[in-house]
Parts: sequence; structure tokens; C-alpha cells
Amino acid sequence: MGSTISFFSGESFPIEMHKVRIVQKLSLIPIEERVSAMQAAGFNTFLLKNNSIFMDMLTDSGVNAMSDRQLASMMMADDAYAGSMSFERLKEAAIGIFGKDFILPAHQGRAAENIISSAFVKPGNVVPMNYHFTTTKAHIGLRGGSVVELFKPVAMDLSSDEPFKGNMDTDALATLLDSERGNVPFVRMEAGTNLIGGQPWSLANLKEVGKICRDRGIPLVLDASLLADNLYFIKTREASQRDASIREITRRISDEADIVYFSARKLGCARGGLILSNDQSTHDKMLEFVPLYEGFLTYGGMSVREIEAIAVGLEETMDFDMIRHGPEFIKLMADELAKKGVPVVTPAGGLGCHLNASEFLSHVPQTEFTAGALAAATFIAGGVRGMERGTLSEERNPDGSEHLSEVELLRLAVPRRVFTMSQIKYAVDRIHWLFENRRLVGGLKWISEPKILRFFSGTLDAVSDWPNSLARKFRADFGDSL
Repeated sequence: MGSTISFFSGESFPIEMHKVRIVQKLSLIPIEERVSAMQAAGFNTFLLKNNSIFMDMLTDSGVNAMSDRQLASMMMADDAYAGSMSFERLKEAAIGIFGKDFILPAHQGRAAENIISSAFVKPGNVVPMNYHFTTTKAHIGLRGGSVVELFKPVAMDLSSDEPFKGNMDTDALATLLDSERGNVPFVRMEAGTNLIGGQPWSLANLKEVGKICRDRGIPLVLDASLLADNLYFIKTREASQRDASIREITRRISDEADIVYFSARKLGCARGGLILSNDQSTHDKMLEFVPLYEGFLTYGGMSVREIEAIAVGLEETMDFDMIRHGPEFIKLMADELAKKGVPVVTPAGGLGCHLNASEFLSHVPQTEFTAGALAAATFIAGGVRGMERGTLSEERNPDGSEHLSEVELLRLAVPRRVFTMSQIKYAVDRIHWLFENRRLVGGLKWISEPKILRFFSGTLDAVSDWPNSLARKFRADFGDSL
């Protein structure tokens, strides 16, 4: 599991197992300018311009730091439109890790979802999963299917100590598959459930799901985009896997699934994606959609330089020192905030530190987008950009009413090998200050609302002058400080 580093001082914190060799300058603009930037972005953190941001914790997608080996590999790229040897190197790496013979490229995870849904989902189909992701649900819905989430009740207990909140309810799965016989194209498991705090599932639970699917002849599809974090938690939390290597655990996971797909923007630390399978007919059903939507079969919308970097990145993901960086920094951040009384999701999961917006801003109703308001306030307080994971990320009900999310979370992503410990501590400090002044924060209302994936491009406004009130309190407390 790697050596534990003890400190003579008695302190305990994760230490980076890498050094920084390329840097990018940051700037921290005054709070008044942060208010103006938030207003100009329609109170949507996706629409902020990067030169206004000090710490970009929106996502870990496409913003993880590459290693020196990845950057070097990009110089070896084979630029052929068809038959590129860069893709052959990626294929060899992926087959070696996942043990699946058929590989299809895509430019990112949602492109893989589009191909899988195009190949298998028909109108009226039902797709069970441990929890939905926004783009997954949209692709299935566009083809006339619907999503059924089969999580256990503990998944919604944001402050419990349950180590595997991402587990699927296998009893409910068996019941659903029997009642919907012939109407389920596949079952989907998502590693590190994105929308409920990056919570993992256990290998034991995945094996149960796999057996239920095999017994009924239904394919199991694994979204492995956040697999690195889930691997870390299986090794550190699941007693039966503690002596297994990361490579061994990965193979055991892959063996349970009929299709594995992922965004390499997360798994592999470069921009692209893959779909892997072990069945010729399954592969052939998806193959025809790759040239249609993505590009030829040996690049699939990816730059060949990114393809080379993904091949190296996948191998680096088998290194425990690499994959532990994110979860351990996230845990430190969550623990420090919890000590100060700030409500966070526990146990800390992967992807990022998740603030429980419903408790943080208990006075802001969900109909005024509690998590979205907290995202805007966090940027104003410290130049820290996070992502709303709540009602804004849902779609309206068929009757036009708001579909209130089960949870209201602000996700503060911790991209791998990007932030320093001092930056994490800065974010903790500004969030603590905001929590102490949380009553100044109000809600949001729609100005422009797209019908599909509205959280990406919709614009909102504050329901009152609370952003300026927050800025005035900041100046009273911090003076001329940024």
C-alpha cells in the first residue's frame, strides 16, 4: 500500500509524491471584481472566464496535471489518419490493464455514452444504475429510455461513516430485472458516484451485480471514469483486497463488466476516451457509430498526441502513489472543514471535497438553488470555482415543475497533481469565513434556461443584493486583503 511517512512534529498530512517542474501563473482579483465577474457569468460558475479564477475546482476533467513521461510521449505521435501506431500503443496498454480485446476510441466520456446509447437503448427501455450522471441520463432519455436508480438508503445519509455509499441495491436490481424482462438493454455501474459525493462501491458489491446480470443474460456496463479513486478506496477500505495490487484489483473489476468505458480526461489525465468489450457482436454494434460521430477507428476524435499521453497515463494509474494523491488531499480538506463545523459529505469520497449545501445554507430553499448559490458565494469569497451538484443539475419534471434533487452539494474538485497544500489551506480558510457569514447569502433565480443540460449554459441572477452585502462584510473583516 506504499510506505507511511511519519512526522517528528506529530502532524499528519499527505505528502506529494511528485515535484513541480512546469508552473502556470495565477492571479487573485479583488472581491469587488469577483462580484462583477459572477454577475457577468450569470451566476453560473461554468461561464466564468479563467482569468478571474484563483483556484479552479470546477472539475477534474481534462485539467489533471500530466507527468513528464506523458509530455515526452506526445513527441512520438504518429499523425496518420488511419492505422496510427499511436492508437496501437494505446490499445496495447488498455488491453494489458483491462483484459478486453476490443477497443473503440471516443473523444471523451459523454461521446462513449452517446455511442453505447445509440447502439443499445430503444424507446421504452429501462436502464438500472447505482446513480445517474447528467450526460448519461440525457443520452438515454434522448433515445426514449429512462433511468432507474437503485442506491441503498445510506447513500443519502451525507454524514454517515458508511465506506461504500456507491453500492447498488442488489435485491432491488434482481426484482427490477425480473419484472422488466426483455426491456433492460444493460445495467450501468458508475465508479465513484459523481453526483452524491464521489462515493465508491466495493468489489464485493460489483461481483454481486455482475452475477445477477449474468444469470439473466443482461450486459453490465461500467463507467470507469472515476475508477482511480474507486481503486484507492477498495484497497484501503475493503479488507479482502488490501493485499492485492492496483493492477490486480483493476482486472478483477474489469472481469465483472461486459463493457467498460471511460473519460480519459479523468482516467488517464489526457483528453479522450475509450470503450472496451470482450464480445465481437457487442463491439460490432457500437463500431458503426464511431466513424459517424467521432472519427476514424484509430483516432475517434482524439489528437494522436493525447492518445500517446493516455497510454502512459493509464499505466501510471496502476501506481498507488499516483492514485492516492486526490483522495488523501480531499480527505484532509474535508477533515479540516469539519473541524470548523462546516458541513461536508463524510466519509470523504473521490473527485473532490463536497460541501453539504442544504446544511450550509439551510435558509435558502431548493427552489432558489441552494447549491448553486453556495457555488457563487464561494467564488465571491475566495476566487474558488466549484460545481453545483443539486437541483440546477437536474431537468424539470414533464409538467414543467422543478425536480428537486435528493441532495444539494457543492463539489470542490481536486485535480491530480495540480494544487499545493497551501492552496488547499487557503480554500479551507475562505470557506470557513463564508460559513461564519452564511446568513448573508441568498438564493438564485433563472434568467435563461436551456431545456437540456441547463447547468452548462443557463444564466441566473441573485434574488437580492446579497453578493454586494457579502463583499462589504469581507472588506470589513479583511481590509485591503484579497
